[in-house]
Amino acid sequence: MQMQKAIIGKKVGMTQIFDESGKVIPVTVIEAGPCVVTQKKTAEKDGYDAIQLGYAEVKESKLSKPELGHLNKAGVAPKKFLKEFRLEKASEMNVGDEVKADVFAAGEKIDVTGISKGHGFQGSVKRHGTHIQKMSHGGGPVHRHAGSMSACSDPSRIFKGKNGAGQMGLDQVTIQNLEIVKVDTELNMIVVRGAIPGAKGSVVYLKNTVKNVKEKGAAANASINPQKASARTNPQKASARNR
Repeated sequence: MQMQKAIIGKKVGMTQIFDESGKVIPVTVIEAGPCVVTQKKTAEKDGYDAIQLGYAEVKESKLSKPELGHLNKAGVAPKKFLKEFRLEKASEMNVGDEVKADVFAAGEKIDVTGISKGHGFQGSVKRHGTHIQKMSHGGGPVHRHAGSMSACSDPSRIFKGKNGAGQMGLDQVTIQNLEIVKVDTELNMIVVRGAIPGAKGSVVYLKNTVKNVKEKGAAANASINPQKASARTNPQKASARNR
Protein backbone atom coordinates (compact mmCIF):
# COMPACT_ATOMS: atom_id res chain seq x y z
CA MET A 1 0.00 0.00 0.00
CA GLN A 2 1.51 3.28 -1.10
CA MET A 3 1.36 6.39 1.01
CA GLN A 4 -0.48 9.52 -0.06
CA LYS A 5 1.81 12.08 1.55
CA ALA A 6 4.76 12.27 3.93
CA ILE A 7 7.22 14.72 5.44
CA ILE A 8 10.31 14.77 7.69
CA GLY A 9 10.31 16.79 10.91
CA LYS A 10 11.85 17.36 14.31
CA LYS A 11 10.25 16.78 17.70
CA VAL A 12 10.08 20.08 19.58
CA GLY A 13 8.40 18.84 22.75
CA MET A 14 5.07 18.27 24.47
CA THR A 15 2.57 20.75 25.84
CA GLN A 16 -1.19 21.00 26.32
CA ILE A 17 -3.96 23.01 24.73
CA PHE A 18 -7.65 23.47 25.47
CA ASP A 19 -10.49 22.67 23.10
CA GLU A 20 -13.75 24.59 22.69
CA SER A 21 -15.37 22.81 25.64
CA GLY A 22 -12.40 23.53 27.93
CA LYS A 23 -10.96 20.02 27.99
CA VAL A 24 -7.20 19.61 28.18
CA ILE A 25 -5.57 17.97 25.15
CA PRO A 26 -1.98 16.67 25.53
CA VAL A 27 -0.15 17.42 22.28
CA THR A 28 3.29 17.09 20.73
CA VAL A 29 4.70 19.93 18.64
CA ILE A 30 6.63 18.88 15.52
CA GLU A 31 8.67 21.18 13.30
CA ALA A 32 7.79 19.63 9.94
CA GLY A 33 9.85 20.64 6.92
CA PRO A 34 10.42 22.40 4.75
CA CYS A 35 11.73 19.39 2.84
CA VAL A 36 13.18 19.25 -0.66
CA VAL A 37 12.86 16.44 -3.20
CA THR A 38 16.45 15.27 -3.69
CA GLN A 39 15.79 12.21 -5.88
CA LYS A 40 12.98 10.77 -7.96
CA LYS A 41 12.57 7.10 -8.81
CA THR A 42 10.31 5.87 -11.60
CA ALA A 43 8.79 2.53 -12.49
CA GLU A 44 10.50 2.54 -15.89
CA LYS A 45 14.01 3.00 -14.50
CA ASP A 46 13.89 1.66 -10.94
CA GLY A 47 10.85 -0.60 -10.94
CA TYR A 48 8.76 1.53 -8.58
CA ASP A 49 7.67 5.13 -8.03
CA ALA A 50 9.16 6.99 -5.07
CA ILE A 51 10.76 10.25 -4.01
CA GLN A 52 13.60 11.03 -1.63
CA LEU A 53 13.15 13.96 0.73
CA GLY A 54 15.96 15.98 2.32
CA TYR A 55 15.58 17.87 5.60
CA ALA A 56 17.69 20.23 7.74
CA GLU A 57 20.55 22.16 6.18
CA VAL A 58 24.07 21.24 7.22
CA LYS A 59 27.64 22.30 6.42
CA GLU A 60 29.34 20.63 3.50
CA SER A 61 32.19 19.54 5.78
CA LYS A 62 29.72 17.37 7.73
CA LEU A 63 28.89 15.21 4.70
CA SER A 64 30.93 12.60 2.91
CA LYS A 65 31.95 13.05 -0.72
CA PRO A 66 29.36 10.54 -2.04
CA GLU A 67 26.58 12.27 -0.07
CA LEU A 68 27.69 15.69 -1.25
CA GLY A 69 27.96 14.51 -4.85
CA HIS A 70 24.46 13.03 -4.68
CA LEU A 71 22.99 16.36 -3.53
CA ASN A 72 25.06 18.43 -5.96
CA LYS A 73 23.75 16.31 -8.82
CA ALA A 74 20.21 17.20 -7.76
CA GLY A 75 21.13 20.86 -7.39
CA VAL A 76 20.06 20.88 -3.74
CA ALA A 77 21.82 22.46 -0.76
CA PRO A 78 23.46 20.01 1.69
CA LYS A 79 20.87 18.21 3.82
CA LYS A 80 21.42 16.32 7.05
CA PHE A 81 18.59 13.78 6.76
CA LEU A 82 17.45 11.87 3.67
CA LYS A 83 14.46 9.54 3.55
CA GLU A 84 12.70 7.76 0.69
CA PHE A 85 8.90 7.55 0.56
CA ARG A 86 6.74 5.59 -1.87
CA LEU A 87 3.95 8.05 -2.62
CA GLU A 88 0.97 7.58 -4.90
CA LYS A 89 1.66 10.89 -6.67
CA ALA A 90 5.44 10.52 -6.77
CA SER A 91 5.39 10.67 -10.56
CA GLU A 92 3.88 14.17 -10.41
CA MET A 93 6.74 15.55 -8.27
CA ASN A 94 10.16 16.62 -9.52
CA VAL A 95 13.62 17.08 -8.03
CA GLY A 96 13.83 20.44 -6.29
CA ASP A 97 10.15 20.61 -5.30
CA GLU A 98 9.48 21.77 -1.75
CA VAL A 99 7.24 19.94 0.72
CA LYS A 100 5.93 22.03 3.61
CA ALA A 101 3.78 21.45 6.67
CA ASP A 102 0.61 22.43 4.80
CA VAL A 103 0.73 19.06 3.02
CA PHE A 104 -1.27 17.89 6.06
CA ALA A 105 -4.41 19.47 7.52
CA ALA A 106 -6.05 19.51 10.94
CA GLY A 107 -8.22 16.48 11.61
CA GLU A 108 -6.17 14.06 9.51
CA LYS A 109 -4.72 10.86 10.98
CA ILE A 110 -1.00 10.12 10.62
CA ASP A 111 1.66 7.59 11.65
CA VAL A 112 4.81 8.98 13.29
CA THR A 113 8.10 7.04 13.23
CA GLY A 114 11.11 7.89 15.39
CA ILE A 115 13.92 6.47 17.52
CA SER A 116 12.85 5.93 21.13
CA LYS A 117 14.82 7.31 24.05
CA GLY A 118 17.83 5.24 25.06
CA HIS A 119 17.92 4.06 28.69
CA GLY A 120 21.17 2.11 28.60
CA PHE A 121 21.56 -1.32 30.21
CA GLN A 122 18.56 -1.99 32.45
CA GLY A 123 17.29 -4.91 34.52
CA SER A 124 14.28 -7.05 33.74
CA VAL A 125 12.01 -5.15 36.18
CA LYS A 126 12.38 -1.80 34.46
CA ARG A 127 12.91 -3.19 30.95
CA HIS A 128 10.01 -5.69 30.87
CA GLY A 129 7.94 -4.88 33.97
CA THR A 130 8.57 -8.23 35.66
CA HIS A 131 7.69 -8.80 39.31
CA ILE A 132 10.19 -8.38 42.12
CA GLN A 133 10.76 -11.22 44.55
CA LYS A 134 9.29 -11.34 48.04
CA MET A 135 10.62 -8.74 50.46
CA SER A 136 10.30 -11.08 53.46
CA HIS A 137 13.22 -12.43 55.51
CA GLY A 138 15.70 -14.46 53.51
CA GLY A 139 15.26 -12.62 50.23
CA GLY A 140 18.75 -11.28 50.33
CA PRO A 141 20.08 -8.71 47.85
CA VAL A 142 18.37 -10.33 44.87
CA HIS A 143 14.87 -8.84 45.04
CA ARG A 144 15.11 -7.37 41.54
CA HIS A 145 16.95 -10.27 39.92
CA ALA A 146 15.32 -12.31 37.17
CA GLY A 147 15.43 -15.58 39.09
CA SER A 148 15.27 -19.07 37.62
CA MET A 149 14.49 -19.06 33.90
CA SER A 150 14.98 -22.67 32.67
CA ALA A 151 15.37 -26.29 33.66
CA CYS A 152 18.78 -27.64 34.67
CA SER A 153 19.57 -30.75 32.64
CA ASP A 154 17.16 -30.29 29.74
CA PRO A 155 17.46 -28.03 27.79
CA SER A 156 20.50 -26.85 29.80
CA ARG A 157 20.17 -23.37 28.37
CA ILE A 158 17.89 -20.33 28.32
CA PHE A 159 15.68 -19.94 25.26
CA LYS A 160 15.83 -16.73 23.28
CA GLY A 161 13.19 -14.12 23.97
CA LYS A 162 13.16 -14.41 27.76
CA ASN A 163 12.53 -11.23 29.74
CA GLY A 164 16.09 -10.55 30.81
CA ALA A 165 18.33 -7.58 31.38
CA GLY A 166 19.86 -5.73 28.45
CA GLN A 167 19.86 -2.59 26.32
CA MET A 168 16.61 -0.65 26.73
CA GLY A 169 15.29 1.83 24.19
CA LEU A 170 17.01 3.31 21.15
CA ASP A 171 14.69 1.35 18.86
CA GLN A 172 12.66 2.46 15.86
CA VAL A 173 9.08 2.93 17.01
CA THR A 174 5.97 3.86 15.02
CA ILE A 175 2.89 5.33 16.71
CA GLN A 176 -0.15 4.85 14.49
CA ASN A 177 -3.39 6.76 13.99
CA LEU A 178 -2.46 10.04 15.69
CA GLU A 179 -4.79 12.97 15.08
CA ILE A 180 -3.47 16.30 13.82
CA VAL A 181 -4.86 19.06 16.04
CA LYS A 182 -3.33 22.11 14.37
CA VAL A 183 -1.11 23.07 11.43
CA ASP A 184 0.86 26.34 11.39
CA THR A 185 2.28 27.01 7.93
CA GLU A 186 4.19 30.14 8.99
CA LEU A 187 6.16 28.33 11.71
CA ASN A 188 6.18 24.96 9.88
CA MET A 189 4.55 23.38 12.91
CA ILE A 190 2.31 20.32 13.09
CA VAL A 191 0.62 19.67 16.43
CA VAL A 192 -0.57 16.10 17.04
CA ARG A 193 -2.62 14.65 19.88
CA GLY A 194 -0.65 12.43 22.24
CA ALA A 195 3.00 11.43 22.52
CA ILE A 196 5.47 10.39 19.83
CA PRO A 197 8.76 8.45 20.18
CA GLY A 198 12.10 10.13 20.61
CA ALA A 199 13.78 12.84 22.66
CA LYS A 200 13.45 16.57 22.09
CA GLY A 201 15.21 17.57 18.89
CA SER A 202 15.17 14.07 17.39
CA VAL A 203 14.13 13.52 13.79
CA VAL A 204 10.72 11.95 13.07
CA TYR A 205 8.95 10.83 9.91
CA LEU A 206 5.29 11.65 9.33
CA LYS A 207 3.04 9.86 6.86
CA ASN A 208 -0.67 9.29 6.47
CA THR A 209 -1.92 6.42 8.60
CA VAL A 210 -2.22 2.91 7.21
CA LYS A 211 -5.15 2.14 9.51
CA ASN A 212 -8.68 2.25 8.18
CA VAL A 213 -10.84 2.99 11.22
CA LYS A 214 -14.57 3.04 10.49
CA GLU A 215 -16.77 5.53 12.29
CA LYS A 216 -19.16 4.03 14.82
CA GLY A 217 -22.78 4.81 14.07
CA ALA A 218 -26.27 3.63 14.86
CA ALA A 219 -25.84 0.59 12.63
CA ALA A 220 -22.91 -0.62 14.72
CA ASN A 221 -25.09 -0.94 17.85
CA ALA A 222 -28.06 -2.51 16.05
CA SER A 223 -28.88 -6.12 16.78
CA ILE A 224 -27.88 -8.63 14.14
CA ASN A 225 -30.59 -11.08 15.31
CA PRO A 226 -33.65 -10.63 13.05
CA GLN A 227 -35.96 -12.23 15.62
CA LYS A 228 -35.04 -9.69 18.30
CA ALA A 229 -35.36 -6.86 15.81
CA SER A 230 -38.78 -8.04 14.66
CA ALA A 231 -39.97 -8.36 18.26
CA ARG A 232 -39.37 -4.67 18.83
CA THR A 233 -41.17 -3.68 15.63
CA ASN A 234 -43.97 -6.27 15.90
CA PRO A 235 -45.68 -6.14 19.32
CA GLN A 236 -47.90 -9.15 18.47
CA LYS A 237 -44.90 -11.53 18.43
CA ALA A 238 -43.59 -10.03 21.67
CA SER A 239 -46.97 -10.44 23.42
CA ALA A 240 -47.28 -14.02 22.15
CA ARG A 241 -44.03 -15.01 23.88
CA ASN A 242 -45.08 -13.41 27.15
CA ARG A 243 -48.32 -15.49 27.41
